[in-house]
Amino acid sequence: MNLTPQHLWISMGGPAKGVFLVLILMLLGCVYVAIERAMLYSRARKQSRMLGEAIGGPMSEGNIEASLKIVKDEAYKLSYLGVILRAGLEQYAKEPSEHGLRALKRGVEMRAPIEVANLRTGMNILATTGSTAPFVGLVGTIFGIINAFAVMSTAGGGDLTAISGGISEALVSTAVGITVAIVAIWIYNAFNAILDDIQKDMTTAMQEIEDWGEKDLHSRELRAAK
Repeated sequence: MNLTPQHLWISMGGPAKGVFLVLILMLLGCVYVAIERAMLYSRARKQSRMLGEAIGGPMSEGNIEASLKIVKDEAYKLSYLGVILRAGLEQYAKEPSEHGLRALKRGVEMRAPIEVANLRTGMNILATTGSTAPFVGLVGTIFGIINAFAVMSTAGGGDLTAISGGISEALVSTAVGITVAIVAIWIYNAFNAILDDIQKDMTTAMQEIEDWGEKDLHSRELRAAK
């Protein structure tokens, strides 16, 4: 029997074809998420590094207005560092005092989890695909076996040539389901590693801006005392 993809598709029953199309859609969804997230993470990390270099001077001088202007620049709109800095600086700029410093800390602590959640967008698609694709493939396998028995019943015997189409259909469904799951899990784990690094950068940025706020407030108090 010819077991080319085209012949297998023709020999598949309607339910098995439906399962196969679902698996292909799941795979395409994972590929889309992989491309979109990979591009976003790359740009976000690049912009964050650039922002860190650009904002160092104004912040060391205590120039809040200039720092905010840099943070709001469209060139850094995807920067997770920019999100953290903006949340803190906007609060502190309203009132550079003890109250403003507390507001700065609350601002960055509230904004960080939201930004992490935004960065994790699409990860649920990968996780769901990785955990369910083998079972979707198993459904196709069941339909393939049913098709094989139906052919056997029609042929009136156990000729392997007659039922090989159904058996092939069952095995292909299993293989495709497992392959889709493997791809999804690999991508999911790779992105989780990237997100772990990003979260570490964000935690460091939170600590640094809080330290900066304390030092800046202390400098202002010293200047006011003179």
